[in-house]
Parts: sequence; structure tokens; C-alpha cells
Amino acid sequence: MSRPLLVIRPEPGNRATLSRARALGLEAIGLPLFEARARDWVQPYSVFDALLITSAAAIRLARTVLGAVRALPVWAVGEPSATAAREAGFTVERTGTAGVAELLADAPPARLLHLCGADRIAPPDAYRGTITAVPVYESVALEPVAALMEALRAAPVILLHSPRAARHLAALVDQCGMDRGAIALVAISAATADAAGSGWEKLAIAGQTSDEAMLDAARLWCGAQPETSK
Repeated sequence: MSRPLLVIRPEPGNRATLSRARALGLEAIGLPLFEARARDWVQPYSVFDALLITSAAAIRLARTVLGAVRALPVWAVGEPSATAAREAGFTVERTGTAGVAELLADAPPARLLHLCGADRIAPPDAYRGTITAVPVYESVALEPVAALMEALRAAPVILLHSPRAARHLAALVDQCGMDRGAIALVAISAATADAAGSGWEKLAIAGQTSDEAMLDAARLWCGAQPETSK
């Protein structure tokens, strides 16, 4: 029995994930629960060695004033962030695969300028360099309760791209009076899985911080057959 995939991340990432999912033969439904909006920001009067980018939205929404930091190399938390940085003309120096802690675990001490969202995960205390966080965008929570209730009736598999998304979804599911036990979740990281809480039918953590890894974890639950080599 097949079941749909529900994608709740904000645009334009929602469309990108839907496209990847449908290319795999999944029945994918887009229902953004957040809207990313740019914030005014100025570069701190400091010297930095690199930009820390933990979301492609930071590059996309900060573009109007990125010229001042264009020469800095980028440390990207995952391939989507790295791709956005390259498309904006940056040189990507380091790319992680499993979250910011993994990215910084073996990194040399450096003075990092973190262009981030207003709601962010604190970096690991063990990092030996300095991190200056500057919010360049904010994700505004949406509450399409009626549409979400309709989608949840199909017992979907839901992709969670951030801890905040996990918390917001859990609150809306409870608000709708829907059964968590009929919903399967795939989280992009352990922190995201923790934020979702308990009581779900299934909860998996993707092996890497990428859409591809999340979809790979979700496809069997959705009833899609794994690809076979020819």
C-alpha cells in the first residue's frame, strides 16, 4: 500500500523537494508551514576568515548586500547550502554532510561570520574558533490548519528539515486532534528528530543533511521500490 509524502518546508525549497520526490515516483504533496522573509542586516565591523552558511535561504535572501563579504570562502553545512553559495558567486571551501557539529568537528580555528535565520541552532561549544551570528532572514510560521488536516487523513510520511519545523508540525498535529501514531516522520538531523517529540508511527533520521538522503529514507515507507542497478 502506497502513502503520500508531505513536504512542509518553505518555498522555494518546497518545490525543489517536490520535484526530486516525484522524479522518484513518489506521490508528493507540498504544504509549506513557513514563509522565509529577508531581514535588514549590516556586516559587523570585524575581520572574518570565512562565511558559515547553514541554510540556502541565507544566501538567497541576503543577496542584496552580499557584495561586502563576497571575497570570503564559504563553509556550508550541506550540499544545498554549498550549491546556493556557488550560484551566488562564492567559493566553497568546506561542505558538511551531517549538520553543523560535524562540519566544525575537524575544522581549523577560524573567525566565522554566520549568516543565519533568526531562529538558529547554537553551534557546538567545542569549536575552537569564533562564530559571529548575524540573522539575515526569518521564517514566519503559517497555520493552514484545514489543509493540514486534509493531508493528515492520508497518513503521510512527512519530511522535517529543521527543529523548528518539527516543533511547529507537532503542535499543529495536536491542535488538529490528529493521531501522531498514524504519521511517519523523516528528520534531517538528530536535533530535528528530538524536537519532534514522541508518539509517532515511525521516526527516521537521514544519513546526511540533504534532500536525497531524506527521500531515500522515506521512499520505502511511501511504498516506492528501491532502484536496482542495471
